[in-house]
Amino acid sequence: MKKVAIFDIDGTIFRSSLLIELVESLVDEDVFPKTTRSIYKKERINWLNRKGSYEQYITAVITAFLKNIKGVPYKEFKRVVKIVISNQKDMVYQYTRDLVKELKSKKYYLLAISQSPKGILDEFCKQLGFDKIYGRFYEIGNTECFTGKVISENLIADKANILRRAIEKEQLTLKHSIAVGDTEGDIEMLKMVDNPICFNPNSALLKVAQRNGWKIIVERKDVVYNIS
Repeated sequence: MKKVAIFDIDGTIFRSSLLIELVESLVDEDVFPKTTRSIYKKERINWLNRKGSYEQYITAVITAFLKNIKGVPYKEFKRVVKIVISNQKDMVYQYTRDLVKELKSKKYYLLAISQSPKGILDEFCKQLGFDKIYGRFYEIGNTECFTGKVISENLIADKANILRRAIEKEQLTLKHSIAVGDTEGDIEMLKMVDNPICFNPNSALLKVAQRNGWKIIVERKDVVYNIS
């Protein structure tokens, strides 16, 4: 049975959000209207100025994506995905990038999970060597255009359940298992493994990590700090 390592992607490996970069590029490429940015402009400014939360910002970006993706041809979506990946495939954190390489060399089964669309996650994560990738799946209709519907949204929200399903389906073991996360949404997943790693955690996850004695890693500029 293979050992397993599961990684959150946005803000943990990728130094931004794949969804944010995708939406920005969809606007730049005139697939989404220019007015799309107005949906999340205020929340983005508030977050940059530390007057609002990242959660509020990313929620507004998700709203903008859902409002505009209906009717977009899948081939246009994939064209823009390739632009994003080509331009930003190396915009990753050193610590998690090297950890993925190390675990791959040790024959770990690598799982990736994110709330970003699976269509862009696949392109980003396969180049890093992930074995299984979980993301938001947006329905495509008979005309090869997006319908605007999200499929199995509740499933992707429960990372611990995804890990359980993968262990059973792929015949993996939790012995020496590893999970890497950065927000309180990763807590249940982190509880399941032998080696939880809280990478650049937000305040809510930091408190839980300190209480449980989990490893806490912070990467700032070109320095990696272990503050456990």
